[in-house]
Amino acid sequence: MRNLKLTIQYDGTNYVGWQRQDTGPSVQGLLEDALARIEGGRVTIHGAGRTDAGVHALAQVATVGLEASIEPPALVRALNAVLPMDVRVLSVEEVRPDFHARFSAVGKVYEYRIVNAPIVSPFLYQYAWHITQPLDVDAMRSGSTRLTGTHDFAAFQGTRATVRSTTRTVRTIEWEDGSGSALPLVMRLEGDGFLRYMVRNIVGTLVEVGAGRWPPSRVSDVLASRDRTQAGPTAPAHGLFLVRVQY
Repeated sequence: MRNLKLTIQYDGTNYVGWQRQDTGPSVQGLLEDALARIEGGRVTIHGAGRTDAGVHALAQVATVGLEASIEPPALVRALNAVLPMDVRVLSVEEVRPDFHARFSAVGKVYEYRIVNAPIVSPFLYQYAWHITQPLDVDAMRSGSTRLTGTHDFAAFQGTRATVRSTTRTVRTIEWEDGSGSALPLVMRLEGDGFLRYMVRNIVGTLVEVGAGRWPPSRVSDVLASRDRTQAGPTAPAHGLFLVRVQY
């Protein structure tokens, strides 16, 4: 059996997330159903991460074992012929047997996009959080610096999530300032891994800082508290993109 690595791009608007659910369409479910036609039997595909409902991916990675002899370029064409247009397989490559999309990953890069302007373009509203109140991006940058490094991020974890450890390393947080214009304000985070809702809860907290409701120093207090109720609101899912998985 060959071990294949797929790189996938999708608009998460119409999906319950990456992971197959009992109800509603998922990206994993679509891919498994499409691959089953080629394999002639049930297929299980493993993603690098479980993006939530409404979250987008520029380069999600997945691995799957196939007996079918179809070559990678032909598999790309075959999958894209049956998948909806908001899910595209960008590439397929054969990888070593021990490579796993999730467990072989050493990091991920996410982007969160905000349109900070009175009006949001109809071509952007599904892909960015529209905030009309002016945001102080320098204050948000100052708050961000308090989150880089290795910390216990329990205060930024989704309330229903359960993991062995809430310690993660955030290597960088960078801001590309598009505020006050039609272009999005983009926060890019790179880290060794992220808890469920962690990026969106960080964004919600930093927006409180940018709006002037909290000083940047409050971010350190939230982090130290390990208490989700001390952090800001969860930013909307539609502004979040999985940009890259690092191996």
